[in-house]
Amino acid sequence: MEIKLIKTESDYDEALNITAALMEASSLSEEESDRLDILVTLISAYEEVHHPIPAPDPISYLEFIMEQRNLSRKDLEPFIGRRGRVAEILNRVRPLTIVMIRKLHDGLGIPADILIQKYH
Repeated sequence: MEIKLIKTESDYDEALNITAALMEASSLSEEESDRLDILVTLISAYEEVHHPIPAPDPISYLEFIMEQRNLSRKDLEPFIGRRGRVAEILNRVRPLTIVMIRKLHDGLGIPADILIQKYH
């Protein structure tokens, strides 16, 4: 099994192509399966350094959670406050407070490190 470190974008592209081919195979030998596992690990490490994904905007993430869980603005009232306050938060007129962040984290399981990010 020949595997090399991913040092360049060319290496990265090659590793992605090999990984895609292995994933499309109907069955893999033990050696191919091991190769796939190693490539995925190398790709992840390379992406973490060279293609980092920035933390999401807290309000955009909250809207995403609302959409995914089919939540309405009314459903946010126990965590944020009355209807007007929810509107102010979602319209970015007022920032989330630490109390709101704690309630959203505890009540909806939204990671606090996302909610504390600065946003416009």
